Formats: sequence, structure tokens, C-alpha cells
Amino acid sequence: MKCPFCNHPETQVLESRTVEDANALRRRRVCEHCKKRFTTYEKTKTSVLWVIKKDGKREPFDREKIKRGVLRAIEKRPISLDLVNEIVSQVEREMLRKKTEEVGSRTIGNAIMKRLKKVDKVAWLRFASVYLEFEDLKDFESAIKN
Repeated sequence: MKCPFCNHPETQVLESRTVEDANALRRRRVCEHCKKRFTTYEKTKTSVLWVIKKDGKREPFDREKIKRGVLRAIEKRPISLDLVNEIVSQVEREMLRKKTEEVGSRTIGNAIMKRLKKVDKVAWLRFASVYLEFEDLKDFESAIKN
């Protein structure tokens, strides 16, 4: 690993530990030349997962897009960012476990809603209102009843 400060090719690993539910490795390093310390992250590259949208278009699975949607739903709710990251990780793992490289956006949305419903009903309803495209008060009433 090259030093990001002096480009010296030799660095020493001081400490390694797993992060992100043991899906990544964090390494603390020191340059043998300039003695500066820095951190690197190592993550397993998985196969590309494609999302099939409602209109039939395909796009790569985007973990950050899911996180943005969940963050919007939990705004001003007593839910920690750690829990949001855990929900996103669970959904990502569930989609990667599927036997196919393509997954429908509905499948992803349902997986998110299932987890939000267990955590916070208001956040679940907010997410559902966008995801299920509620148009009026009757849609909200119907979702609450069900």
C-alpha cells in the first residue's frame, strides 16, 4: 500500500479490525519512510445487482439511494443513524442472497417497509406514502387500517 503523503511503497499495518457487520476490514497503517499514519478500508467486491424499476428500466443497486429514502422517512423520529445503517445493510444482504442478479424495485421497497414497520410506525407510514404513491387521505386511512 502506497503512502498517501509521500508515495513511498512500503507501509506497515499497525491494527486491523472488521467493520460494517464484518463486511469490511479497517486497517491502521504507518509509512516506513515519513512515519505518518493513515487508515485504509478493504471491502469484498460483490457481483453487481441490478434493480428493475416500475417502468422497466434497469439501474445498478445503490445502497446510498436506499439510505436517503430511509433517512427521509425517519426525519425528526427517535431513530439512530446506526439503526438506519443496519436496516440498509439488512436490505442489501437480503437482495444479494437472491439467486438472481436482477431484483424488482418493489421487492426492495417491501423489504424496507417490513423493517421500518418493526422499528417505527410513523417512519413506516411516511415511507409507504411515497413508495406506494398515496394520493389522498383515503390511501393513508387504508394503510393504517391494514
